[in-house]
Amino acid sequence: MSFSSLAPQPAPDSHVEDAAHQHRGTYQVRTFGCQMNVHDSERLTGMLEDSGYIAAAATADPRRGEVDVIVFNTCAVRENAADKLYGTLGSLRPGKDANPGMQIAVGGCLAQKDRDTIIDRAPWVDVVFGTHNLGSLPVLLDRARHNAEAQVEILESLEVFPSTLPTRRESVYAAWVSISVGCNNTCTFCIVPSLRGKEKDRRPGEVLAEVRDVVDSGAIEVTLLGQNVNSYGVEFGDRGAFAKLLRACGEIDDLERVRFTSPHPAMFTDDVIDAMAETTNVMPQLHMPLQSGSDAVLRRMKRSYRSKKFLGILDRVRERIPEAAITTDIIVGFPGETEDDFRRTLEVVEASRFASAFTFQYSIRPGTPAATMPDQLPKEIVQERFERLTALQDRITHEENLALEGRAVEILVAEGEGTRDSRTDRLSGRARDHRLVHFSLPEGITEPERPRPGDLVTATVTHAAPHYLIADSALGEGSGIGLSGQPFGGDRFSVRRTRSGDAWEAGELGLDAGASCGTGGAAMPGGPITLGMPSLRPR
Repeated sequence: MSFSSLAPQPAPDSHVEDAAHQHRGTYQVRTFGCQMNVHDSERLTGMLEDSGYIAAAATADPRRGEVDVIVFNTCAVRENAADKLYGTLGSLRPGKDANPGMQIAVGGCLAQKDRDTIIDRAPWVDVVFGTHNLGSLPVLLDRARHNAEAQVEILESLEVFPSTLPTRRESVYAAWVSISVGCNNTCTFCIVPSLRGKEKDRRPGEVLAEVRDVVDSGAIEVTLLGQNVNSYGVEFGDRGAFAKLLRACGEIDDLERVRFTSPHPAMFTDDVIDAMAETTNVMPQLHMPLQSGSDAVLRRMKRSYRSKKFLGILDRVRERIPEAAITTDIIVGFPGETEDDFRRTLEVVEASRFASAFTFQYSIRPGTPAATMPDQLPKEIVQERFERLTALQDRITHEENLALEGRAVEILVAEGEGTRDSRTDRLSGRARDHRLVHFSLPEGITEPERPRPGDLVTATVTHAAPHYLIADSALGEGSGIGLSGQPFGGDRFSVRRTRSGDAWEAGELGLDAGASCGTGGAAMPGGPITLGMPSLRPR
């Protein structure tokens, strides 16, 4: 279980400053699950700070009662999510005994699903809130403290769009911006629609205003978020709204990178492909969930597309954007999946040439139609198929990475991407196609010359590993001819200092680089809001 607490940053609004001076206590937020949950946690931390709480020290241990408020933003999609949560809550019981004033809050998808069960199984929890009422957290904490009893509030529909809430953003150089919440699809393996509700779209002007706000605060990369981003506009009757939104992002000054996740193949239209190809700051990256290559399985999943349509989308994307890196999600072992079904998935994966894939073994999710389907597969069959699939995708990923040796890549320098960077003396970041790149700096580089998180580095790929790229061109290593047939050497290295790097440095120095809690405020470095459950490595 990992966690973080974002370091406090003064906000310019007087009411925020007054609240902070109250010193209501310290907090930690632990996040389980997807990007939407990570973004929701930015809202939760923003509300806590707006209410006068401050981030707990990195060394504070809630198991010893060293934190005043600890919030769990949960996921109901991952296997054994409930067991992991209750195990963690059990470990906090001694902390509650040591500090009776410590408050524990549980929100998110699992809270929406389990409701009163959480208090029954962990009666020392103080607050339970759902996906539709994030904004209630500070009030529920106050009410629980005042009434000396647990508060459970689960709304069945959205109380307020989350993006209107105060925010503590996890990064100063890259920002999430929600364009919609909820989903209108009925995939039989997915519980998200019942927990997040029907799709609710923000008006384009509101989305673009937030994008401009985060750019003004220092971000140069924005990721547009939605359960199904390319159905954006369904609520206000504009089927072309998502393509228009991408093009509008291309007109925002100083916004250098635009990404989005996740689309649905059934609703993915050519106007979106055209917008991606013709809008210079939309990155050559696409996450397109396949789930299965078998049409029979897709039918049982209620995925309203078939493998031919899926492969056709990929062909059209690559025709317009040849350098696009396409990633995917795949479920192995769905109920009734035969060996022939699985073989078809392998064929589609081979043909698709994914840059990477998030591969999952199907497991029963109570509350989904698939949970009660006949022909649930034995674990050993699912495991064996999973291993064959990941071996195939590992090979393809490595081959696709090898094709990049000798090419120059533009890298947005990141904070915390490379766990081994301190030992290898490399820095890390993401290329335009979102591949992870570890790169070396020139020998003798001075501290003022070092790239900062948020700066852009251009370097040449000198080695391709199965799941990342190495760019040591600054050291003069790896000179020769790459598999692409292009020569490369050690002179291909440059640094472009950016507004984002300036904002990151201002945060490190404790300078006020923008509001930290407003709806568009940028967070100063204090570590990301990390995922509390083990993440699955993309294959």
